[in-house]
Amino acid sequence: MERRINKKLGTRLLVILCLMGLGLIIASVVSVMLVGQGLLTMVLIQDVLAFIVPAIAGMAIFYRKPSHVMCMDKAPTWMALLVIVAFYIVSLPGMNWLVTINEAMTLPSWMSGIEQWMRASEDSAAQATKAILDIHTIGSLIATVFVVGFMAGLSEEMIFRGAMLRTMQDSRLGTHAVVWLVAIIFSAFHMQFYGFLPRMVLGVWLGYLLVWTGSLWVPIIAHTLNNSTVVVFSYLSHRGVVPEGYGDNLGLAADGAFPWIPVASILASIALAVWSHRYFTMVKPTRE
Repeated sequence: MERRINKKLGTRLLVILCLMGLGLIIASVVSVMLVGQGLLTMVLIQDVLAFIVPAIAGMAIFYRKPSHVMCMDKAPTWMALLVIVAFYIVSLPGMNWLVTINEAMTLPSWMSGIEQWMRASEDSAAQATKAILDIHTIGSLIATVFVVGFMAGLSEEMIFRGAMLRTMQDSRLGTHAVVWLVAIIFSAFHMQFYGFLPRMVLGVWLGYLLVWTGSLWVPIIAHTLNNSTVVVFSYLSHRGVVPEGYGDNLGLAADGAFPWIPVASILASIALAVWSHRYFTMVKPTRE
């Protein structure tokens, strides 16, 4: 990486987090001022003000070429796109299984207060998600794919992988520690504790995609695919094309049956990830 204005990792991360917090506050104020404009508008405002602007501003403070440091100046290869699609298809049953495991989580009785708060937070997020995914027209589908699919994928990858992960790579922490730590932060930020595990695993995959390919557009596309598929399945269920919750139940075993498909999905996903690491490490040019 190029020379920094401030070499202290803690300072750089603090600035990024402060800008992110400020962006959330401004986004909340703007959303109140524009109340009645619709949930998609509110989500879009948050994506821009709380993620995209802080990511660019924070990196611009410490780096002369923020787009280069964030790996936004390298286009994804066709092989990267194929790996993204293949991994999504192969991993879906395993991810669905992790969701069911996480949702069944219970805390000890002495932590009942915390569990009630976690459940309330989860229910609130679920209600908001249900409202956003109440899609019945092609126009609504396109708008939701753009905001929930592309803009959410772009903005979250810019702040978590492009800004935080790339900043933390310039530290004494190892690559694996950085990828997992950022994935934990990424999942915790969503405040959906009963989906924490699968979202963290997704964050790990997105982090390694950036590290292996040297292009932020690769995890952006992977993130967009993940979100957009949920949107499309929701639309298709409202149109009666597929059953409700179709995508969430793909590959899951019947009650009491051994989860052969999810287990095979996880093993295949690991094998594909290992192959991807070897392939991209072999072909990736060195970045400064």
